[in-house]
Amino acid sequence: MVMVESAEKQWYVLHTYSGYENKVRTNLESRASSMGMDDFIFRVVVPEEEEHEVKNGKDKIEKKKTFPGYVLVEMVMTDESWFVVRNTPGVTGFVGSHGAGSKPAPLLPDEVTNILHELGMSKRHSNLDFEVGETVTIVDGPFSGMTGKITEDDKDKLKLRVTITMFDRETAAELDYDQVDKL
Repeated sequence: MVMVESAEKQWYVLHTYSGYENKVRTNLESRASSMGMDDFIFRVVVPEEEEHEVKNGKDKIEKKKTFPGYVLVEMVMTDESWFVVRNTPGVTGFVGSHGAGSKPAPLLPDEVTNILHELGMSKRHSNLDFEVGETVTIVDGPFSGMTGKITEDDKDKLKLRVTITMFDRETAAELDYDQVDKL
């Protein structure tokens, strides 16, 4: 099996049976792992948002699909990875593919940034291993140029809680992975 290492990872949109989005995510993550595609299939995201609702006098939080029937996948497009994703149960096809075995078009970088930001996620993949207690440089946002110490690492949301010193006082800031760099 010849694999192309030079291709870069990009985001693609999968069309799924409506209501099967989470099942497709679980199936695809499992298949990627069991078929040795972890270096080609990275993140699988079901776009959801929390919706607050009051029912019978009780505050209820429900997750609502932002794009029902669609799942986002970050992957390196090769013949093998395309085959694994395309043949995952519940996947009906790639958005932006013209059929007959043609490869789909990836999402544009601006589209990816906007969608992930709306979902409260970072564009950067969790292949950076941050450790609690580690010092990082902030490269984006209001604290840009400052350094801080990591106090929490939320690998699921790709967010860090960093303590920075301002005016001789410690201040906590929640930052995305793509807002910091290792020293």
